[in-house]
This record gives sequence, structure tokens and C-alpha cells, in this order.
Amino acid sequence: MLEELYTSGNYLKKNPTWHVGESPWKAREIMRMIARNKLEPETICEVGCGAGEILRLLQQNMHEKCTFWGYEISPQAYELCTSRTNDKLHFKLCDFTQEKEVFFDLILVMDVIEHLENYFNFLREIQPRSTYKIFQFPLDLSVRSILRNHVVKYRTTYGHIHYFTKDIALQMLKDLGYEVIDYFYTYETIEAEPVPYEKNFLIRVKKRLGKIKRGLLKSGVKLCFAMNEDLAARIFGRWRFMVLAK
Repeated sequence: MLEELYTSGNYLKKNPTWHVGESPWKAREIMRMIARNKLEPETICEVGCGAGEILRLLQQNMHEKCTFWGYEISPQAYELCTSRTNDKLHFKLCDFTQEKEVFFDLILVMDVIEHLENYFNFLREIQPRSTYKIFQFPLDLSVRSILRNHVVKYRTTYGHIHYFTKDIALQMLKDLGYEVIDYFYTYETIEAEPVPYEKNFLIRVKKRLGKIKRGLLKSGVKLCFAMNEDLAARIFGRWRFMVLAK
């Protein structure tokens, strides 16, 4: 079963931090979506919460009365969550779709849909469990990802078994009866770890040139995005896509 990737510990071996480094920018984008739509949730649930770091960061920026719940099927990820628990932040090791008597103001589904064997059933199950939902989708389908065969990497390393573009994600939600309220692109901004000093002069030069090349490429990509967001996402696929729905 595909679920065994997460319950057996194999996913943790491939991704030992469980993507904790992505949590700060994801939390910022969630707060941006909440603020621009003037949402005031008092109960927030994250399905597939991983290490629980997004919820911990959200708690620091939300009203003190807000209660947070994280659901995770991986015992290894749940173990990472336990150190973040407090009187308003709770975690549960179980399949959220099996929770029949719960309701939240807001459900978060951050980069989860692409992992699910039957995401249509999942989306039907969670629809009546909250007033609002915030989804984030990685935009794995792009000219760049196909030409460089990155889609295979997304599957073998990150467990992505479904692939999305902005239009596919929006149409899928509408087909399932969701009311799409707002959406925007998000961009991964993880700070690079310090690189040890390299004594060899030629290697230092090579690394420096590589850094300059990556910087120029990144600047060009962002310029393209400023001119036409949809076109840039379709070509480069470096963005993700966040949706607020009911």
C-alpha cells in the first residue's frame, strides 16, 4: 500500500527533517490568506501536519483563544509533533477522515493532496468538517519539470503520485462542489545553510560562478513571473498554489 511509505519510516529516511525548513514561509502564506479574507478562526486543524511546525508558528501569530489540532498518520512524524504540544496545540495519530464527530472553523491541507491514493474521496470526506479550507498544491507539472524529468524525482523522493497545475487544481475543487473564494501563487523561500570554507581556489571559483549562475536564473524567473504569473508557473514550475475554499 502507498500509505506504508509514511507509516513504515521510509519517508522519514528520505526526508529526515520532514520538511520543517518549509514551515516558516508556509505559515506566512497561510497568515496572508487569512488576513486578506478577514478570517477569524477560533479552531484550526491541519490534516497531514508532519512535524507540527506550521501549527506551532501559526499559534504565535493568532489570537490566544485559538485552538489548534494536527492530524498525522505517520508514527514517526507524530513523534516529532509531541515536543510542540501545549494547552492550545494538540496532535493526534490517526486518519482524519475516520473522525466523524469533529468540526473546525478552518482546515489546512498543505502539500498533501498529491500524496493521496484517492484524493477525491478525501476531499468529499473533509468538506463538511469545517467552514473554510486552505489547500496548497505543488505545481509539479511544468515545461522545466518535464524536460528535466523531475516528475520521477517527485514520485520516488517525495511520494507525489498526482501532479497539478493551477487550472487542474481549481477545476478539481469545483468539480467536487467546493466554492473557491481566493487563491494565489506561493514561492518557497528556504534559507540556505552556511557553506564551509573551501581552501582550493579553483573549487571556490567554480562554486562562486555556480552561485552567480543560479542567482541570474532566479532573477530571470522572478522577472518572468512579474510579467505573467501563469506563464512563469507553467514554464518553470517553481511556485506552489494556495486556495481558500468552502
